Amino acid sequence: MSKAYKPPEQSKAGQIFDSVFLLALVYIVLFAPLVLGLTGGGTTTTPVEQPTWEALNQNPTMAAQWEKLGYTPETASELITTRFDYSINPWALLVTAIVIFGYFFFVIRFSDREYRDVIDERFGRKK
Repeated sequence: MSKAYKPPEQSKAGQIFDSVFLLALVYIVLFAPLVLGLTGGGTTTTPVEQPTWEALNQNPTMAAQWEKLGYTPETASELITTRFDYSINPWALLVTAIVIFGYFFFVIRFSDREYRDVIDERFGRKK
């Protein structure tokens, strides 16, 4: 009967380094688009000359709810007329897709090699 498989052990320092390194990578990946200005297109506001509930396309029920929150047509005007800009930059989308597919390709290839190494280590090379 073969010996029980015992995987290699990682030191405490190695575990701490891996944890801090992965946390830093996650932080950088999430923060980098903000720093580089790659986040959404922002907002656009359509000004209304004389803000009334009708000019802001608010029906009486909606107007009543705004008023319950303490808004008047003048104070709610900016909130109602501000819209998010959902335009997409095709080059940024392409770069993002390449990075994501490249990452998954790397993970699958690396995992395949690691898996085969563990199988070879445990059961020996296939002849």
